[in-house]
Amino acid sequence: MARPSLTIRESSGGSIFRVHVIPRAARSETAGIQGDALKLRLHAPPVDGKANEECIRLLADLLGVRKSRVTIIAGHTARTKTVAVAGVGAAAAAAVLAPPDRES
Repeated sequence: MARPSLTIRESSGGSIFRVHVIPRAARSETAGIQGDALKLRLHAPPVDGKANEECIRLLADLLGVRKSRVTIIAGHTARTKTVAVAGVGAAAAAAVLAPPDRES
């Protein structure tokens, strides 16, 4: 059975990928891959855009860019969101967000 893999598309000036968020977690962190989306656990509740803000902050920290470079382009009120990151290509984003498995 094939393992799920994160799909990251190249866009003009950056990359686009999907995330699946789980709000109200104990802490904000990545939690693997779900389908073709990066799974994120977010400490913030899904109220008044707080979970979206936390999603942007976490992705910006992981990718080493300013928060202004990360934009939710679809799914503002859904758990599955489409995110664009300006200035980070698909290969660079994949290297950080979905590193290849290491055999022990």
